[in-house]
Amino acid sequence: MRIEGAVERVLEVESDAYFASRPRGHRLAAWASHQSAVVPDRETLQRADTEAEARFPAEVPRPPFWGGYRVVPDRFEFWQGRPNRVHDRIAYARTTEGWAVARLSP
Repeated sequence: MRIEGAVERVLEVESDAYFASRPRGHRLAAWASHQSAVVPDRETLQRADTEAEARFPAEVPRPPFWGGYRVVPDRFEFWQGRPNRVHDRIAYARTTEGWAVARLSP
């Protein structure tokens, strides 16, 4: 699948609401993990998680660095592999009237 469109940062109030809806352990992990950073071992992650739990025994606030992005799509493409590379490709493109659907050659 491929999605094309404009990307925008979601409002802080939306990030707050989504963060609050997540399970407590997930909220603690947001504080414990520097997403995609290299860590030396599993124990480092466990220790950071334990420290986050001690730091926030009750409510877990949203970290200032945590938030989201929204893609406002203009085009979707779905692709399904088929034998001999005669794949199915279907594209949806936004128009002023709605969505145009087209089958694409592989």
